[in-house]
Amino acid sequence: MKLAGLMTTSALALTMMTPQAFAEVTFGALFPFSGQLALLGEESARGLEIAVDEMNAAGGVQGEQIVLERGDAVDNNQAIGEARRLISLSGVKAIFGSYSSARSIAASQVAELAGIPFFELGAVADEVTSRDFKYLFRTNPTADHMGKLIVEMIVEKVAPGLGKAPGDLKIGIIHEDSSYGTSVAGHQERYGKEAGLNIVTTMPYPAATVDMSSMVLDLQSRGVDVVLQTSYQNDSVLFLQQASEAGYKPSAIIGGGGGYSMLPTAEAVGNDVIEGVLDADFTQYAVNTDFTPGLESFVETYRTKYGMEPRSGHSLNNYVGALAILKAIDAAEGLKPDQIVAAVSAIDIPQGQTAAGYGVQFGEGNQNQRASMMGMQWQDGTLVTVYPPEAAAAEMRFAQ
Repeated sequence: MKLAGLMTTSALALTMMTPQAFAEVTFGALFPFSGQLALLGEESARGLEIAVDEMNAAGGVQGEQIVLERGDAVDNNQAIGEARRLISLSGVKAIFGSYSSARSIAASQVAELAGIPFFELGAVADEVTSRDFKYLFRTNPTADHMGKLIVEMIVEKVAPGLGKAPGDLKIGIIHEDSSYGTSVAGHQERYGKEAGLNIVTTMPYPAATVDMSSMVLDLQSRGVDVVLQTSYQNDSVLFLQQASEAGYKPSAIIGGGGGYSMLPTAEAVGNDVIEGVLDADFTQYAVNTDFTPGLESFVETYRTKYGMEPRSGHSLNNYVGALAILKAIDAAEGLKPDQIVAAVSAIDIPQGQTAAGYGVQFGEGNQNQRASMMGMQWQDGTLVTVYPPEAAAAEMRFAQ
């Protein structure tokens, strides 16, 4: 009997030490961690990491600690290969990504065919959610939001601030030629035409271009008053530098996210060049925090974890989207794909209840119908929210 009792006690001790007491669930984190888009890819992934830390501190999802398996989507082919690896070899329950629209479009098709949920937290191109996929959800605002907001800013703020009627301004659109830039430019043209804007040129270019001087000269020769650029970091820096070197000073430059939202871009071109430049993008940090509950806590957590200030709002918006998804998965009936999809489909977070200011509810194409963007301006070395008025931390400035 003593031996049996000893065996029972030992078995109990072994049971308490088995992996079930420290159960883990693995999700994929598919971002461009290397290559041309690495800076914003890494910044986006940091938002996901902070959301995972928060969930794990509260018990994980369904009692299991979350483990992130990274996949490096350095280009479209690599995004496809890494998605396959995460699904077939790592056995992830879902994939989170991916900042780049082109990478997202490629990798999410792999996930859809495998029946694995794919949660896009940062890519804006129309095609991401226009394919009627069952397992793909996007939490962030889109190219449509960006194009519409930029036109609204021109009509309601920029034109009056310059003392002109909107239709009297000459608008020039330049954009990198992937799904991201092409989608945003298309919406700028459509909403601009509806608003009666005078768009005198639209010029695409490869994001990897090393010379934009001819484009600068073309804009200058046309007398373009307002330049709209949708770009990543390197091409944002290149255009701003070469426009400055050519002495081209349009009345307004409005960036479409990407490089225009990043502190490293401002540092690369200098305050004299970036001052007054406008931007439409995800929620950033100099904002009316009554509009963004939880933002200040996120920033403090970011500083503690990474030992630096957030480099753009991509980390914040990835955090908001990931946290909403992970909380829904925690409340799901299980971790099978259809159980996850059912739980995520039922998310209903009202406007004004996330650190990004917008809510979360999925509609047509599994797109977050409550997502929205804001207008910012570089003022005294800081990217400050200036639009819409209820979220603004400062008034829009115009050169005298």
